[in-house]
Amino acid sequence: MTRTLITGGLVITAADETRADLLIEDGRIVALALPGSQHWNADRVFDATGKYVIPGGVDAHTHMELPFGGTFASDTFETGTRAAAWGGTTTIVDFAVQTKGSSLRAGLDAWHAKADGNCAIDYGFHMIMSDVNQSSLRELPGLIGEGITSFKLFMAYPGVFYSDDGQILRAMQQAGETGGLIMMHAENGPAIDVLVEQALARGETDPRYHGEVRKALLEAEATHRAVQLARVADCPLYVVHVSAREALAELAAARDQGLPVFGETCPQYLFLSTDNLAEPGFEGAKYVCSTPLRPEEHQAALWRGLRTDDLQVVSTDHCPFCFKGQKELGRGDFSKIPNGLPGVEHRMDLLHQAVVEGHLTRRRWIELACAAPARMFGLYPRKGTLAPGSDADVVIYDPEATQILAAATHHMNVDYSAYEGKAVTGRVETVLSRGEVVLDRGDYLGRPGHGTFLPRSSCQYL
Repeated sequence: MTRTLITGGLVITAADETRADLLIEDGRIVALALPGSQHWNADRVFDATGKYVIPGGVDAHTHMELPFGGTFASDTFETGTRAAAWGGTTTIVDFAVQTKGSSLRAGLDAWHAKADGNCAIDYGFHMIMSDVNQSSLRELPGLIGEGITSFKLFMAYPGVFYSDDGQILRAMQQAGETGGLIMMHAENGPAIDVLVEQALARGETDPRYHGEVRKALLEAEATHRAVQLARVADCPLYVVHVSAREALAELAAARDQGLPVFGETCPQYLFLSTDNLAEPGFEGAKYVCSTPLRPEEHQAALWRGLRTDDLQVVSTDHCPFCFKGQKELGRGDFSKIPNGLPGVEHRMDLLHQAVVEGHLTRRRWIELACAAPARMFGLYPRKGTLAPGSDADVVIYDPEATQILAAATHHMNVDYSAYEGKAVTGRVETVLSRGEVVLDRGDYLGRPGHGTFLPRSSCQYL
């Protein structure tokens, strides 16, 4: 039995900020007390004076080793979870993929094989349904029983992940009946394909056209349609990577009616824009993701949605592809650029920068990055907070340290940074995962295989 004591820090959760000492025993938090009020003995003591003590981040949207566009996301579960830990994230929920013509079970087993024994931090899975039929629908109750309680559908990518409205309705009906949550990539894929074809025919091949054809109105239309289908099916809905103010307006309208509709956005939509997609040469390819980056004026609406709780979660949609050899597949044809950005390492720091800039309070930072994703996906209070009985996933965070984000210093397995040269205030100093020290003052102490699979309960907002 090992005991760890963290003393003197400002403990911040989604609910409270208080100066407290925190005692950890056998991988769990066992007590919090006023500084110096208890004379606890410990094998290991961390002095967090002048620092924040926060829950480890929960990134509920990552894609390690995802096959896409003829290649694979460049982070493995080993490299991706190590990078997450460097950035103060101690839990990810990745996406197992059902391939067309195969079962959900086969997809889930394949992703278990990728992750098992390789993760530095704890992990769970959502299930991507690429082939909605009577057979795959019958698998939902069994998967929910195993702790796979969320299922992702795509209105985009015809021929790859796409489901039509009838398939979506059937999946929503089954999920609604069995306690599942439907996650939706809301873009009108068939309409986008028409616009892609027309743009290429006009000779518009540069990366910036990726953003121009994936129009905000087509994100909004699909979001509206997803909400109405979920209403018909009596099923909760979580819309991923909301990027457009028009789509956010659809979510806000649904929530104003009291519907169980939720939304996430990602740091790239808060800090990057179509200006990046339009960078000269082929540099814009680094910023190709879907939903796409929007003009900068959309950012104010997203920040407002985070403050008003019309958006509940900030995840990364971490899906990295190297510039050389991967993003370059789309030279001369933007539609062949693999869609995805690296970000799992920088979410906590970028959201702290939002605190520094006055967009969010400290408690809202922790809510969006830790507590809300844990509640949304059935992991709270084991994850996402600092309370007796919770896993000892703890980050000591220096709010005064400054850093420059750069490919030369990040730990993601990708050859560029989407935030190259960006100065941020705040830095992770020490990370514990279930009481084990993974990172301490620039020394990485983690190991593949420490991370364990997390079966999840149903969405805790219902």
